[in-house]
Amino acid sequence: MSLLRELEWRGIIYQQTDEEGIKDTLNKEKISLYCGVDPTADSMHIGHLLPFLTLRRFQNAGHRPIVLVGGATGLIGDPSGKSEERKLQTLETVQDNVKGLQGQLERIFDFEGENGAIMVNNYDWAGSMDIVTFLRDYGKHVGVNYMLAKDTIASRLDTGISFTEFTYTILQAMDFLHLYEHHHCRMQIGGSDQWGNITTGLELIRKMQPEGSKAYGLTIPLVTKADGTKFGKTESGAIWLDPEKTSPYEFYQFWINTADADVIKYLKYFTFFSKEEIEELEKAVEEDPHLRKAQKALAEEMTALIHGPEALQQAIKISEALFSGDVKTLSVAEIKQGFKDVPSYAHGGEEDISLVDLLVAAKISPSKRQAREDVGNGAVSVNGERVTDTDKILTKADRIEEQFTIIRRGKKKYFLIKY
Repeated sequence: MSLLRELEWRGIIYQQTDEEGIKDTLNKEKISLYCGVDPTADSMHIGHLLPFLTLRRFQNAGHRPIVLVGGATGLIGDPSGKSEERKLQTLETVQDNVKGLQGQLERIFDFEGENGAIMVNNYDWAGSMDIVTFLRDYGKHVGVNYMLAKDTIASRLDTGISFTEFTYTILQAMDFLHLYEHHHCRMQIGGSDQWGNITTGLELIRKMQPEGSKAYGLTIPLVTKADGTKFGKTESGAIWLDPEKTSPYEFYQFWINTADADVIKYLKYFTFFSKEEIEELEKAVEEDPHLRKAQKALAEEMTALIHGPEALQQAIKISEALFSGDVKTLSVAEIKQGFKDVPSYAHGGEEDISLVDLLVAAKISPSKRQAREDVGNGAVSVNGERVTDTDKILTKADRIEEQFTIIRRGKKKYFLIKY
């Protein structure tokens, strides 16, 4: 199966500037192509992944990926999808963000070999440019009417758009032109919201390069969920690639909780499993949905890709411990990951405390009477072990590495006692 046919089968292609030209070029030669991201934060979230994973598919097919982190465009802000002006960040903050994003992107691409990836920062060529050069050399080639026709700009005319954000599309077009000139970059890929910026880049190349110069653009669809809710969002917020913002366990749990209606689409979008492997998993969803084989495969593949095999094994260990209740095998670091969002109670004293009193103090049980009933009925576990003694006293021996005690009431309600 050709690369383009595979991308079509996976549902990854949304728009192409010249379908026949792209097909013909890719059939004849290996090209350089790029995808970019602005460092608006010090981490990407999973909403950024699909364009870069698509770029990696091109690398796997022998093409050279250029990975751009926008140290210059990040100082301006893309008006795409925004109803108001972005808050401008300092140069220092943006450049720190650049480093964070570059580290995450290095996990996705191979930087060695004949078609090793190239990492670039557009601040290197745009950061020192003076305003007269910008206006004479680039602004002259992009008409105001042309820009006003762009959806990203037109949608902001009623609410207002600054000249700063108005010129963003020219800055990104300069990136395409620069990479065309210095790296013979023939294509830009991006999310569907980047169509206007990509075509502006092609406009600059058409006007500023010799007649007959060929370059292309390809966009990728917005990732959606079958139930209509936004992909990549949970009750606790976005799913980040930074393990300090979203732990590998939380990351793993996001993917493993994918609905049956979405899991095959996500396997096609995000994993490098073959058509045959995905069809086999699709069959498992239809015949044995309760086994959740497809979700497990998706969660394992994505967690290993972004966080590495060691973090994946840790996430699996935490998941299995929480499911079985055997939490005493977890380390403090694993407890911090797995119990990040469960209710917690800080027991300040060094002294021992009765289990019944603790259940009331931590609001695990509403009263001492209910607490005694819960314990007597075997509904309470301490560090994974069921307790039925209503006179049970918790001592330092009941603390995991002297920092935590894990209480479970019923089958699924966990509480974390901190010391």
